[in-house]
Amino acid sequence: MQINGSALPLTLYRILDANLDRAREGIRTIEEWCRFGLNSESMTQQCKQWRQLLAQWHTPEIRQARDTPGDAGTGLTHPQETQRSTMQSVLQANFCRVQEALRVLEEYGKLHSADMAAACKQLRYRLYSLESELLGDRLRQRLARSRLYLVTSPSDSLLSVVEAALKGGVDIVQYREKTADDMQRLPVAEKMRQLCYQYDALFIVNDRIDLALAVEADGVHLGQQDLPVEVARRLLGSHLIRVRGRAAN
Repeated sequence: MQINGSALPLTLYRILDANLDRAREGIRTIEEWCRFGLNSESMTQQCKQWRQLLAQWHTPEIRQARDTPGDAGTGLTHPQETQRSTMQSVLQANFCRVQEALRVLEEYGKLHSADMAAACKQLRYRLYSLESELLGDRLRQRLARSRLYLVTSPSDSLLSVVEAALKGGVDIVQYREKTADDMQRLPVAEKMRQLCYQYDALFIVNDRIDLALAVEADGVHLGQQDLPVEVARRLLGSHLIRVRGRAAN
């Protein structure tokens, strides 16, 4: 390839190599949370596919341009890079890292491969969506738009009642069951969650953080006598909403 009449400079390959490494490392960090923190096979697989997509562009020719001892940026750092206080801060930092690297790859990639530049552009948009999902932005936006909230009571025809309510326009279903044991609660919660997903409604579990996590609910409702919010947030992570009455944080 020619740039201004000369051979493709080694500098371009070094830029591509550094940012391919940066993007793949950041995605892997996000992937580990999807795998071990969320136990989400679909999100883990998605991240793995993204890494493999970038790997196909990370050719030996580009790798051979690497010059770590001669890289002026290896000794540069910032105080914020050494501070991570929450899982959310780790995820946020790595989402930013990947998105910035993909933007660089998109621009400089145009000098190397139009297909590569286009692929990095599309991948950056997908990262924006995953970031909103993992950090709770998407759920909070849906919560803010919701107008009709159903709190269930024990019933022999509970699932039929819930489905009828969903068909009627309910935006949020809160599963509230105070007397049944967990062997009864779990299958009901799983089926109720499936119904909510089917009708694009949010599914909230009353009180029980463990049950909410087990069935991959969208969030949990906490009463005044339940776990403190800060403790619940540590258990829930940043991807679920926490509802107390009609407020969410």
